[in-house]
Amino acid sequence: MTGSGSVGTRARWAVSALFLANGLVVGSWAPKLPAMMARLEIGESVAGLLVLALGVGSICLMPVFGALVARRGSAHAVKLAAMLFTPSLIWISLAPTVWAVAIAVFAFGALIGGMDVAMNANAVAVERARRRAIMSSCHGFWSLGGLAGAGAGGVGIQILGELAHAGVVALIVAAILAAAFPHVLRDSPAAGQEHQPLRLPRTPLPYLIGVMALASMIPEGAILDWAAVYLQREMGASLALAGWGFAACAGTMAVMRFLGDGIRRHCGAVRTLRISTVVAMAGLALAGLAPSPWAAIAGFGLAGIGIANMVPIAFSAAGNVPGLAHGVGLSVVTTMGYSGILLAPGTIGFLAERISFSAIYLGLSLLLLIPLALSRLARTADFDAGG
Repeated sequence: MTGSGSVGTRARWAVSALFLANGLVVGSWAPKLPAMMARLEIGESVAGLLVLALGVGSICLMPVFGALVARRGSAHAVKLAAMLFTPSLIWISLAPTVWAVAIAVFAFGALIGGMDVAMNANAVAVERARRRAIMSSCHGFWSLGGLAGAGAGGVGIQILGELAHAGVVALIVAAILAAAFPHVLRDSPAAGQEHQPLRLPRTPLPYLIGVMALASMIPEGAILDWAAVYLQREMGASLALAGWGFAACAGTMAVMRFLGDGIRRHCGAVRTLRISTVVAMAGLALAGLAPSPWAAIAGFGLAGIGIANMVPIAFSAAGNVPGLAHGVGLSVVTTMGYSGILLAPGTIGFLAERISFSAIYLGLSLLLLIPLALSRLARTADFDAGG
């Protein structure tokens, strides 16, 4: 029993390290976008197309990695995705033209999507092995990585330059993966599942949970990709300060996600989701109405408190839908959810040339009425059997 508990503890920290590494790279992308726009001399519309390429790449590969999880297990899938994901910012920094950057960003998005499906599936496997919810705190480690990447990214790019900054991030991520890989939980498909046909779920539940995740993640994507541009271009903030828009969101998300599993056990998933949604709406409204960069950053931080546990609850609910091949239900919800965080910001780029980012963030606060209305679907996330 002691040995089994030790293995479970190591697997829990290994999957947390994967979330941390992924968040570090994605967070480093946030301040990279305005720097890349300046290097390529492009405006919001073209940048919006690049962000759209990132989203399309992600959506293309998510179902592939969902099938890979079902066939080979999440450990195999997440290791493959992570190794390919590590140097991705370097290729973007080396790309000399808009078209070359578009191809590199497409690949970056594809690997984001593949790794997200695989590492969330591995987190569900660890939850089942330990009989205890860990999803919120795993996403907390992702937020810590996002905080570090976004917070240090603007300063790092200014001091080191775009390419050297990407190289440093890749080295740090490689070191994290080297420590984590030996301890990743080696799950496997259920007996006979390797040869079963992989079909889309016929029950509506995962699709409805996917709609809830979609609406929850669109504001997060808008903060990730456009908060720095909003603060720099509409608020007059420096590049170093602009990076703290997403960093504030990621930082408060990290704190709340580390508290999230306990909050969910105490309040229940449905009530936790409802409270979180209302707080996120208030934060987005504050960011949109803010009179100064620091007030907008405070709004993004408040939004992070609310957004923090919305997505982990949706993913835990999806990972525990009965009767689905392991990884398939989760890939449906992650594909639908991440289409919000990845595809919607591309549309925001076009809107930003016609209306202000301030109006956009106010509109996004109203979008969260959707997960508020669907919050009862989160009851399947209350699976904790471990006490």
